[in-house]
Amino acid sequence: MGRVEGKRALVTGAARGQGRHHAVRLAEEGADVVLLDICADIPGVGYPMATPEDLDETVRLVEKFDRQAVAAVVDVRDRAALGQAISAAAETLGGLDVVVANAGICPIGPDFPVTAFAVAVDVDLVGVVNTIHAALPFVSAGGSIIATGSVAAMLPDAVNNPGNGPGGAGYGLAKQFIADYVVVLARQLAAQRIRVNAVHPTNCNTDMLHSPPMYKAFRKDLAEPTRADAEEAFPHMQAMPIPYVEPDDIAHAVIYLASDESRYVTGLQLPVDGGALLKI
Repeated sequence: MGRVEGKRALVTGAARGQGRHHAVRLAEEGADVVLLDICADIPGVGYPMATPEDLDETVRLVEKFDRQAVAAVVDVRDRAALGQAISAAAETLGGLDVVVANAGICPIGPDFPVTAFAVAVDVDLVGVVNTIHAALPFVSAGGSIIATGSVAAMLPDAVNNPGNGPGGAGYGLAKQFIADYVVVLARQLAAQRIRVNAVHPTNCNTDMLHSPPMYKAFRKDLAEPTRADAEEAFPHMQAMPIPYVEPDDIAHAVIYLASDESRYVTGLQLPVDGGALLKI
């Protein structure tokens, strides 16, 4: 306990899924947390987003550890609104030590229109860049910036598999960019002792994975695959015989990168993938 005691952390996509688990683990380990989420559906994604009630629940879970929770409903694609929310939160907390640019979507599948490419890039790439750039003025020396990438971006055909459709291509492109982006930014911020790293999950047990488009992406042989159908295929992604990792498995990596245990770790690509990359 206390691995990030006294730190001030920001998490996007905090209302549910990986973002909620990151926020709660940060609070459990002693951080105050800024919680940002759109809390509204995004047209063309193919599954519902988190709700204001989800964000309220994350606030409750953070405060359960007697840590301060500063929540705001904001779209990471909206740089101006995001900047205002981050500035206000940083003023409330007195600055930021940790930034977890986690918000993301995956409108995967061949049946999506080409606009799904733009939506995926706007959220998964532009949203990450917006978050980090808006937060940078408030991050102190010794701070840690963590971006959520994806093992999928490191696999062959990440952007040119027609079965993944335009949304899948946009998702893969965005995550590929994140892998390069953290290295270049880490180099720029090293002299300020601000670290920049990326965590790359494999299949993760969240609402994003458990959605009709994702089930169809894994079971293209079925017209309307169920969760049970998809879970027969999920293990093929990893070398270990598992269908997916849990959000807490990713949160453990985030805590490490947020803490002073990794004070000299920067520019790192950290897969949490059950051996998915071993299959390349």
